[in-house]
Order: sequence, then C-alpha cells, then structure tokens
Amino acid sequence: MKTTGIPSLARTAWAAALVAVALAGCGALPPSAPGGAKACASGFEPFERDTLFFGRAIPSGGQVSDAEWTAFLDATVTPAFPQGLTVIDAAGQWRGVSGEVVRERSKLVVLLHSRSEKDDAAIATIVGTYRQRFAQEAVLQERQAVCVRF
Repeated sequence: MKTTGIPSLARTAWAAALVAVALAGCGALPPSAPGGAKACASGFEPFERDTLFFGRAIPSGGQVSDAEWTAFLDATVTPAFPQGLTVIDAAGQWRGVSGEVVRERSKLVVLLHSRSEKDDAAIATIVGTYRQRFAQEAVLQERQAVCVRF
C-alpha cells in the first residue's frame, strides 16, 4: 500500500507500539560475562524464561476443551510451578510430520524460574503429560536467559 504525506495518527501509534515491544527487553537481557556466565544489572536477578506452546487441536479430531485445559493446568502445571506462571490464549499454525499445515487454538504458558535440574525435569513432565494425554505430536518449548526484578 502506498502512503503519501504525513502518516495518520493510527499508523504512527502502531509503529510506536511495535518499536516499544521490540525494545522492551533490551536493557534486561543478561550480557555475557567472562567464562560464559550471565550477568544482570544491579537490582535484577538471573532467571530462565520458558515459554511452552500447547496446541489444542487433537489429531484424531476435536479440540482440547476449556475444561480439559483447566484440569491439566491445575493438576500438572500449577503444582510444578506454584510460585506463578502466565497463560496466554493464542492462535497458532505449524506444519506437522504429515506435511499438512495445522491451524489451531493454542495456549502459551510462560514460566520464570531459577535454572535447576528440578525445574528442567518438571517442564519435561509437563510436556510429556500433555503430549500423551491429548495425543500431541509436539509441544514447542522456547528458553531464554533473562534478568528479572520483582
């Protein structure tokens, strides 16, 4: 789309919002220190942020219902991370093993935690339980080192 003249207020606000989102975490990411360790600015603590992407389409048909999702969250995720988590509703798509593009309602679970073998095992259990219970081909896990301040 070609635009001329002064950008509209909406276009300017949209661009500003995109820049704000892109820059939001720039000051909080831990720079590399000698020896590969991560360092955080004063007042921040080093944490891991794991984001888990749970597709809700069931390959044999149907969807993981809201009630089934809530039961999974309450019985599996919350006990593993009782200190807190964030759940985000999303619409996702991906290409499965069959080569077909799957579009589905999804849930993202964001976990902020200290890095530990216990938490790594808990996340593996959460992913494995969801895959088995709802016949999922995969659950995507994204991990980043971050600095947080409460």
